[in-house]
Amino acid sequence: MLEVKLEEAWQEEAWPWGGLERSGHQLRCCGRTDTSRGSTDMGDRTTTIANGTRHVSRKYDVIVIGLGGMGSAALCALARRGKRVLGIEQFDIGHDLGSSAAGIRIYRFAQFLHPAYVPLMHHAFEHWSRLERDAEEQVLFRTGGLDVGLPASEVVTGAKLACTQHGLTHEVLRAKDAMQRFPAWQMSDDMEAVYQPDAGLLAADRAIFAHVRVALRLGADVQVRERVTAITEARDHVTIQTSRGRYEAGQVILTAGPWAAEWATSIGAKVVPERQVVGWFAPRVNALFGRAAFPVFIAEDETGVYYGLPEHDRPGMKLGRHGHRHEVTTPDDVRREIDATDEAVLTRFTRRYYGDRLGGVLALKTCMYTNTPDSHFVIDRLPEHGRSWLAAGFSGHGYKFCAGIGEILADLAIDGSTRQDISLFSAGRFGA
Repeated sequence: MLEVKLEEAWQEEAWPWGGLERSGHQLRCCGRTDTSRGSTDMGDRTTTIANGTRHVSRKYDVIVIGLGGMGSAALCALARRGKRVLGIEQFDIGHDLGSSAAGIRIYRFAQFLHPAYVPLMHHAFEHWSRLERDAEEQVLFRTGGLDVGLPASEVVTGAKLACTQHGLTHEVLRAKDAMQRFPAWQMSDDMEAVYQPDAGLLAADRAIFAHVRVALRLGADVQVRERVTAITEARDHVTIQTSRGRYEAGQVILTAGPWAAEWATSIGAKVVPERQVVGWFAPRVNALFGRAAFPVFIAEDETGVYYGLPEHDRPGMKLGRHGHRHEVTTPDDVRREIDATDEAVLTRFTRRYYGDRLGGVLALKTCMYTNTPDSHFVIDRLPEHGRSWLAAGFSGHGYKFCAGIGEILADLAIDGSTRQDISLFSAGRFGA
C-alpha cells in the first residue's frame, strides 16, 4: 500500500525533468541502456514483500547520500567520469526542507572570511559554466556585487584583502558614490562599499535540477523518498541500508546537509544546524531593485551581517540576516512557523537602508544553516568510516561552490585525493 500511495502523490506534481521518466521512486533517462558503461550486470536483486517495501541489493562504484546542491553536483561529476553512481535522497529532488532551497543565491569571488576561498570560487565558476553548457540552461546571472559597511568592518576589510591578494577587479566606493551609482541604497556618510563587477546570482533550484538531469542522462541512478537507516563498512565495500532497500558501493559521499551529524558521529557536535529565515520585499520603484541596477550584496552594521539579491524569478528583493536569531536546532525539529520577531529582524534593515523605496514583505521562508565553530567547511574522509567522505558545515556561504566541490568529492571518491587545496576544510582541525 505504501508504494501505491506515494506513486499517486508523484502523479499530482509538476515534473521538471525534460527527457526523463520515473519508475516507482527511481528516476531514469527515457530509453536509457547501460551499454555505454560496459556490462549491465550489477548484481541487482529485487524482492517485494506484502507491505510494499522493496528489499534491493545493488552494487555501485559510489553512492551519494543527499542530493541538494552539493550532492547533486557530486552525482553529476561522478556520472561524467563514467562511474556507476547512485544518489539517495530522503525527500524529493529540489525539496525545500534543508539548506539548498529558496530560489537564488549569491556568487562572488572575494570572500571576506578567508582569501583561500577565491581559488575555490574560480574552480566552481569553471564547472558552473560547464553545467550551463551540458544542461543548455543558464544558472549564473551577473549583477555585480557590493560589500558594504564601515571601513574597519570585517566584511569590507576582508573583501579588500581578498581582492588585493588575488588581483580581483574591484572598486572601493565612498557612501555618496555608491548611492549615486546604485540609488536604491541610503548609507551613512561613514560607510563604504567594495564593488566587484564579476559577482552575481545563482539559480539554486534550477542548478540542482540541471545537475541531476545531466547525471541521469549519463547513466546515474537516483532513489528518492528513501531515508538511510544504516551505513556499514566491510573490508572492500560499504553497505547502505535504507527505508526501502539495501545497496553496496566501494565509496560513499555524505552530503546530507543538516542531517549529516547523524552519520558523522566523530565530528557531529561541530556541525550544528541553525534556523534561518529569509524574506522577499516589494519594491516601490521596480527599476531600482532589478538585476541591472541592484547588485547582490553583503552588508555589515552593528546589528549583524546581512545579504540580499535583486528581483529575479519571483516578486521582491530577497534579504536575510546571517544567523538570523541564532536558534540552534535539529533538522527534524526546526521551527518552520514564522513570527513577528522574524519579520522585524529583516524590516529593521529595509527601513534603515532603503526607506520608502522598498515596501512590505511579500513572503518569508524558514530554511537552515549547518554551522561549524569557525564557519569554514568540512570536506574530508570520515574517521569512523574509511570508505566514506563528508562534505558538510557550509555555514551559510557554501552554495556558490557546489559545482566545484562536486568535482572535488568525485576526485576524493575515485583517487583518495584532489589537486585542489582543501586543507582549510580538514576535519582534523576539530581534533577528529
